[in-house]
Amino acid sequence: MAKKDDNSRQRLVIADPDPDFISWAERHLAAPSLEIISAATADEALKLFEEKNADLLIAELHLQPFDGIELLKRVRQNHPNAMVLLNGTISSTNAIIEATRLGAYDVIRREAVNFELRPAAEGALQAADQMKLAAAATASAESLAKQKATPANTDLIIGRSAAMQGVFKLIGRVARSDAPVLITGESGVGKEVVANAIHQYSRRSSGEYVAINCAAIPGNLLESELFGHEKGAFTGAVSQRIGRFEQCDGGTLFLDEIGDMPIEVQSKLLRVLQSGEFARVGGNATLHSNVRILAATNKHLESEVEQNQFREDLFYRLNVIRIHIPPLRQRREDVALLTEHFLNRLGQQGNTRKMSLSAEALDFLESYDWPGNVRELENTLQRASVLATGNVLLPQDLPLGDAPRMRGSAGSEADVPVTLEAAALAFLAAAADSKDGSLAVAERELIRVTLDKTEGDLTAAAKQLGITKAALKNRVEGADGAT
Repeated sequence: MAKKDDNSRQRLVIADPDPDFISWAERHLAAPSLEIISAATADEALKLFEEKNADLLIAELHLQPFDGIELLKRVRQNHPNAMVLLNGTISSTNAIIEATRLGAYDVIRREAVNFELRPAAEGALQAADQMKLAAAATASAESLAKQKATPANTDLIIGRSAAMQGVFKLIGRVARSDAPVLITGESGVGKEVVANAIHQYSRRSSGEYVAINCAAIPGNLLESELFGHEKGAFTGAVSQRIGRFEQCDGGTLFLDEIGDMPIEVQSKLLRVLQSGEFARVGGNATLHSNVRILAATNKHLESEVEQNQFREDLFYRLNVIRIHIPPLRQRREDVALLTEHFLNRLGQQGNTRKMSLSAEALDFLESYDWPGNVRELENTLQRASVLATGNVLLPQDLPLGDAPRMRGSAGSEADVPVTLEAAALAFLAAAADSKDGSLAVAERELIRVTLDKTEGDLTAAAKQLGITKAALKNRVEGADGAT
């Protein structure tokens, strides 16, 4: 359990109609830093949780005069960040789904409570502690972010790093002209956002803006998408179709992933850039269009030219002005501002709660390398907002990539390798008060983690553990029968 002095002990309320279970749980969870309070009924538990300002509630599903689900609902109604663990005999998955939907930290089957309760309780208490510490820090972080963001949060593109300030200045300069712009950078850095900003600040802002992903449309269809086609031009062309160049006349056409455009389409695009002229597929009439071209790629087009994968003359036509957007790992100071922007937008959409971020969680985000860049950050925050049990996001609410992508300062936990000896010592410490002995506890925990990893597949789990499926099944049934 988390270590605290006597004046700041954490409080845990256990609600269960079985006095034997309460007695066992009190012994099982006992720690100098923890005050444990018991209740036999749901209404008594609710009263004690409120009076004692408890950090965690562990409740049996089948309480009286109302069940554990209803108790969870009432507790979370007044305390949206409250930590609640439910346990009991689960006859259907509906109870688990409903409890999780209502914000339960975890739901433990009664047959697994013997070896799952303690780690779950420790995790919940740690999260409760972080929630309290985060309150003041979150308010300060929100205030800072709001000072740095526009009052209405209406920026087309966000960033305060020196690299992004340079990008903003380039956008302002190129917006005054109609010259083609080539936007480069890794996937997810925001190339389309930059293209949209160029259009919005240009004198063409009242005209059409159309974005096309050249990698998502097959070559034979991309030509028709761009230039249109006449009726009967090919199988399936049952009527005349206006292409994007006609649609965007006087406006802006953004060609995303242009490095994936087929060579045969590149030649026709070059003609439009040179003369403003084109013809529909299957047509003879020469058409004219006044369109500004913005293009983007995550490829190194110079290398593509050398390998004859991209036309050199088209490259020079597009590369009149180049804007390179650096990856997010090279502008970590933008993470806080982007995070505030995305959380505000998620809250305004109405399908998630208004979320905030603890200082520890922000440090966690800023230490990550973001291989998927801004898009990955947005998706991570959206997923965390949906799955988090409270309205303050903690580090554990932000599942990110593999450990090597995390930066660790010298001497930090991120730099310390996990050895078998360290794992064994951790098992011994965790099993210190178990009547079953450390080896039995270690075996149960290893089996539980492996089954979680293989999503309950006994065959796969047995293979990873190096035992037969029958032996694993016997061990699982033996653990489920423990009391």
